Amino acid sequence: MHFSIIEKGAFAVLVTAWVVWGSNIIGNTLVHAEPLKTPAYKVGGEAAAETPAKAVETAATGGGGGDALAMLSAADAGAGAKTFKKCKACHSTAKGGKNKVGPNLWDVVGRAKAGVPGFKFSGALKGLGGEWTYKDLDAFLTKPKKFAKGTKMSFAGLKKPKDRANLIIYLRSLSDQPKPLP
Repeated sequence: MHFSIIEKGAFAVLVTAWVVWGSNIIGNTLVHAEPLKTPAYKVGGEAAAETPAKAVETAATGGGGGDALAMLSAADAGAGAKTFKKCKACHSTAKGGKNKVGPNLWDVVGRAKAGVPGFKFSGALKGLGGEWTYKDLDAFLTKPKKFAKGTKMSFAGLKKPKDRANLIIYLRSLSDQPKPLP
């Protein structure tokens, strides 16, 4: 018998489909697992599981188990610059600097939210209104996606209040006229 290339190709596709289907059936038969009630692995420093009550407490306190705002007067801009290394792939800080994946952060404290000319902000940030206060920066840096649901920022946030305080003081220093501390 002589098979054409089309027949051989069709037979190969059919055999592949049978193998995939059969592997799926066998795999599902051999491995039956219940979904995990808590994550087996912590991602990005997040708590393994956050109960609804804990989520409300975290949102109310700015998250991270402490108040970064109370630490601002003792915060270290040099340490904040080191923490900012996590951010510099997406954000520039030079006065008049260009936007990257994220907006330029020069003079961000006190600036209007979603207020950088030429940067396309998400609707989540555009809808917030107001200016970037120290409290707002702390909440945003704790969990950006919780502060502005729908934000394009993929950063998970900074869990430690001391890291947030240092970073906020560093961001405050990026100005010709730094805003007074709260």
